[in-house]
Amino acid sequence: MELIHRYFPDLTDKQKSQFQQLLPLYSEWNAKINVISRKDMDQFYCNHVLHSLSITTIHTFKPDEWILDIGTGGGFPGIPLAILFPLANFHLVDSIRKKTKVVEAVSQSLELKNVTVTNARFEDISQKHDSIISRAVAPALKLVKLTKNAMNSKGQHLFIKGGDLSAEKEDILHQYPSRIWDEYPLKDHFNEAFFETKKIVRLSQK
Repeated sequence: MELIHRYFPDLTDKQKSQFQQLLPLYSEWNAKINVISRKDMDQFYCNHVLHSLSITTIHTFKPDEWILDIGTGGGFPGIPLAILFPLANFHLVDSIRKKTKVVEAVSQSLELKNVTVTNARFEDISQKHDSIISRAVAPALKLVKLTKNAMNSKGQHLFIKGGDLSAEKEDILHQYPSRIWDEYPLKDHFNEAFFETKKIVRLSQK
């Protein structure tokens, strides 16, 4: 938790409490349904919570904005972002029912009124969203194609990724020449070694 306090010093008491509850909630659920790598639980707040919140280095979600988290898994990045931005609307989607069951339970325990959870395939989502977020789910081109019906005409994708993304960038810009690919290294914002090769990609309309 000290990591979260260090990088986000202006949290309300309610947000501090909600972030504090995340580790025991996920520890309890992970014992029943393995939604997070057990070796990662020791670094839960760095590798999952802070990693999810890293999107805030390039974007602040506005009140009433609709955000689609595709392939949310156990609820990342959507759950931490929903805590941080209680006036924005987060729609968390995963095709695996046992994972959405965990996400539903966690969001209910935290009383997150701004979270909707759907058990579905990405391509079946037709509700329009302002931003589509994902964390290491699939190649960018695949994600864009599968979510074309869920994006507003002026919407953006925000990908949390790592490593060399030059091939993904080339594929995207070849298929979608009207898009702009902006890449932001997270080591510029976070001191932890975990973030050395991690990046945020913003894919927007020209």
